[in-house]
Amino acid sequence: MSPVTQARGVERLVRGQDTQDGAGVRLTRVLSHDLQQRLDPFLMLDAFGSDKPDDYIAGFPNHPHRGFETVTYMIAGRMRHRDSGGHEGLLQNGGVQWMTAGRGLVHSEMPEQEEGVMEGFQLWLNLPAKNKLCEPWYRDIQSADIPEVTTPEQVLVRVIAGAAQGVAGAVTREHTEPLYLDVHFPDRDGAVLEQAIASSHHAFVYVYRGRVEVVQGDSQTTVPAQRMAILSDGGDGVVLRAQANTRAILIAGKPLREPIAQYGPFVMNTREELAQAVDDFRAGLMG
Repeated sequence: MSPVTQARGVERLVRGQDTQDGAGVRLTRVLSHDLQQRLDPFLMLDAFGSDKPDDYIAGFPNHPHRGFETVTYMIAGRMRHRDSGGHEGLLQNGGVQWMTAGRGLVHSEMPEQEEGVMEGFQLWLNLPAKNKLCEPWYRDIQSADIPEVTTPEQVLVRVIAGAAQGVAGAVTREHTEPLYLDVHFPDRDGAVLEQAIASSHHAFVYVYRGRVEVVQGDSQTTVPAQRMAILSDGGDGVVLRAQANTRAILIAGKPLREPIAQYGPFVMNTREELAQAVDDFRAGLMG
């Protein structure tokens, strides 16, 4: 029996915006501020990828966060994390760093390589109002600890969060129920992945190699490399048909439907809470 009976289509395609962050790291901001309400509970998605050291070598020196979670997925490369909570870890090929900033942390993310490719994603996941000032939390998930499943169509699915094809992911979250999959299609055209998505959740696909078609009944929408497809709401899942060797991330989550107030690295619910975050940072209360 197919896991998808009412497939979602594509609402629109999004081209990311080239920008710089940290101390000059070049990246593409795929999910930007103007999409936060539409893709609630997700606040931002950055894609980075370069074999030119000048594009990434300066890294992300000490900077604060409050009120949300950061999920960094490293496809290739090595980056060292240190934070004011005393956590330290090395993020490397295929691994994930999941950090809950909660009431506030100061951290750095610095490359531990001087040449070669550095490629990956950073996703910002909102916290519900009642948890925005929770105790900070951090976990390094090495590549070998990310569950994987290969479908009968020979599609490899890495299950970072949520569940896919009956396999539970490395991380679960009660309120936002995130689904985060890295999907590797086989070396042939036309392989299909059917993935269940709760009808209440917002969802999107970002293609970072090759090309996929989002299939809805007799119609399909092509999503080329370096494009995000915002999936239509409703339905119980998505059907993806891909070009050979395509790779994409599929992300979905339960919207919080709460006010979003953001000032740089602080994401709260009101302007007053933002002002308090700035004051607390200046007073050294985030480490």
